[in-house]
This record gives sequence, structure tokens and C-alpha cells, in this order.
Amino acid sequence: MTTDKKVVVYGASGYTGRLICEYLREYGIPFLAAGRDHGRLKAAVEAVPGIDTVDYEIVEVEHTAAALADAFQGAQVVLNTVGPFARYGHPVVEACLRIGAHYTDTNGEQNWMIDAQERYDAEFASRGLLLTPGLAQMYTIGEIAANICLENPGLDTLDIEVFWKGHPTVASTNTILTNAAFAEAYYLEQNEYVEWPVDEGLYQVVVPGQHELGLALPWGGTSHPVWFKNDPRVSSVRALGGVMNRPLMLGVPQLVAAALARMEGKSEAEKYRIIDEQSAAIRSEMPPRENPRINTSLDSVYASGPLGRAHCLIHGNCNYKQTALLNAYAAAALLQGAPRATGFASSCRAFGHRELLGTLRAFGLVLDPIVTVHR
Repeated sequence: MTTDKKVVVYGASGYTGRLICEYLREYGIPFLAAGRDHGRLKAAVEAVPGIDTVDYEIVEVEHTAAALADAFQGAQVVLNTVGPFARYGHPVVEACLRIGAHYTDTNGEQNWMIDAQERYDAEFASRGLLLTPGLAQMYTIGEIAANICLENPGLDTLDIEVFWKGHPTVASTNTILTNAAFAEAYYLEQNEYVEWPVDEGLYQVVVPGQHELGLALPWGGTSHPVWFKNDPRVSSVRALGGVMNRPLMLGVPQLVAAALARMEGKSEAEKYRIIDEQSAAIRSEMPPRENPRINTSLDSVYASGPLGRAHCLIHGNCNYKQTALLNAYAAAALLQGAPRATGFASSCRAFGHRELLGTLRAFGLVLDPIVTVHR
């Protein structure tokens, strides 16, 4: 079948997918809401305020490359929110290649990023298509801040910190456990991937703007070392992330250790079953809608070089809404023209870091960056 909708939101019944639908409505972009359960999709999309002001369709689809390609035929952009992506992402990317569509996702899985780059970069590039996984608040805002620092030549080392207040979704919890069970986490040192120590536990970090020290983790390594590995300006990147909730952060290593103990000696299928059970036990319900007075975010980047220093700090609110807006903006930009980069490329390379920042500012989701430069 062929759709006349140029944008697909795959996983539209999930927390982030529904928010993407809201912002597509803001842009006036017709869309196809797709997923595995028609009833859940219908309930989620119909709950979007003012949804009757935009043209949309709902389609239930099997999660295979062939079925997805058939359902998405005619679309130009697929916004994928169905994770963990190392587990579920390949059929969606393959479907995009079959129909000739651009691809974004909201992943937080470094192993998926590296794998997707190795497997799909060349083919996407040869066809003038964009493959930009990791289009999400936890990664893109830090990348924007890093690029603002790098507007000052001579800086080659990035120290990145991401903090937020909020409730992890089911998918986010599942991703944390999947990363722990199946993937190493890397930082970048002199343009080479180096594995984070597995037994270091929580890192104590200084959080700009507060007196209390924060607790952070490599969080799967994050997207930043992958984005900057082939950037001639940058040689080394370390990124840590954390929730501004000390008791919650203290519980994360224990949660992961308990899950890994249950998975020891099990098959891959059994490990995934345990991950699904553990994720549902922690958070099986839809998190509450974000409150900008409560759900805040902070991205801090220190950039350094032999004879220079820069710091960029970006305060924001509602990190899931930031993620949704970034994906809706990407769809709007791709419908209007070719991206600045094709193949595997970060959103900053594809659309411009100042353009992404301006969009977030226009919708009231981030403050003006606070930038200090020493040369």
C-alpha cells in the first residue's frame, strides 16, 4: 500500500511518539501514526490537544522490514521511537532504504550508533538520504553546546555533562538494562574508542549552578564520542549523565547488578525476557506529562585545547518535549529540502547547531546558552 503522508511516527503510542505527533500538529505537517497496536495508537493520538487541526492516519503494522516498507511506502521521513534500537532498529532502517526515506530515532545506545554507522552509512549517503540516530535531548543539546564551544578554533577536547529531572519511561528503563547486558560503553581518547571501566560505579561530578555534588554514569557511553570521532576539530570526548535525584541515582547500580545477576548464564532470548520483566516492574505505566517547573535539564560542556578554554551551559525544561520538537523540526526541514549532510550524520551536521538551538528557543524549551571563553 502507499500513503500520501510524507512523515511517519513509528511508535506513536509511546510517550515520546505522542509528543512528536503534538509538534507535527504545531508545524501543520500531516503524518502517519504507526505501531503494533491500533487501539493504543488511536487512544494516544486522539489525546493530543487540537489533533483535529492536522491530517493524520493510523496504521497497525508488523515489525518486519517488509511490512514496515509496505506500510510506509510514499513517506519521505520516518521518525522512529521504538527501542531499544539495537534490538528493534534494523528492520526500520532497512524499510527506509527500501522506500527511499530519511531516518531519525531517539536512541541512547552507543552500540546501536556504531553498528548503524558501519552497516548503513554508505548506502544512505549514496542515495542522498539522512541517517541520524540519537536525535534526543540527552545527546543533541550537549552536541549543540559542544559546537558552540568549537566555534572557537584550537579546542580539541570535550568534557560533557548532561543532567535532567524527570521520570524514565518504560523504554528508557529497558535501554539502561539492555546496554548493561549487551554493550560496552566507550569514550574517545586521541580519536580512538576506549572502554569505560566497568567497576567504577557512580562518578561524583560538579553540577554548574548548585552546591551539592551530582552523581553520574557513562550512561552507555552516549552519542557524543560517536558524533565527534571523525570530526577533525576534536580528538577526545568524555560524557557523563545523571538524574537530579540522588536516591534514584544511588539505586541505579544496584538495579543493574540485580538484573545482571539474574541474566548470568542465560541465553539471549532469556536475557531479553528478564530485561522486559525488570523494566515493567520498575515502571509499567506512562509517566506523567512533564511540568516545566519540575522537569528541568542542564547540559554543560567544557572544551579545551593547548592554549584555550571554553564553557557552554544550556538550561532547559521538559527533556522529552525537547526530543519531540527536535524530531518534528527535522521532519519539517527534510520536507523542504536536502540536509547539509547525508548518510550517517548527527543532527547538528545535518541541520546546523544554531538552527536547532533557535528552534528550541522559539518554543520556550531552553534558555540562551551561557558561554565563557578564555584564550
